[in-house]
Amino acid sequence: MDAATLGAVGSMVVGLAAAAAALIGHRGANSASQSGVVITGSLGLVNELQEERNGLQVKLAEKERLLAAAYAELASERADKAQLHERITELTAEKTRLRERIAELGGQPT
Repeated sequence: MDAATLGAVGSMVVGLAAAAAALIGHRGANSASQSGVVITGSLGLVNELQEERNGLQVKLAEKERLLAAAYAELASERADKAQLHERITELTAEKTRLRERIAELGGQPT
């Protein structure tokens, strides 16, 4: 595997780990909010803030996953581009060699 592929895989792993951490945190917050702890209005406000925070953590994990996927796609495109440049170089060299051989044999290269 080349460096670009390894970087892409690493980015994907980081994104998946962040998503898993957010989901685990979200589950813990849900179980706490369902345990009947809400007693007064101030506790209700705290719960609302915790729910908002949990929702934002889930959104953040999704954005991190999407970002990791974008980095992986970019790394793949860079690898593809490098392979294409290598192939172009090979074909250009082969074309030059064939033209020279045609000229050596007394032909007119096109």
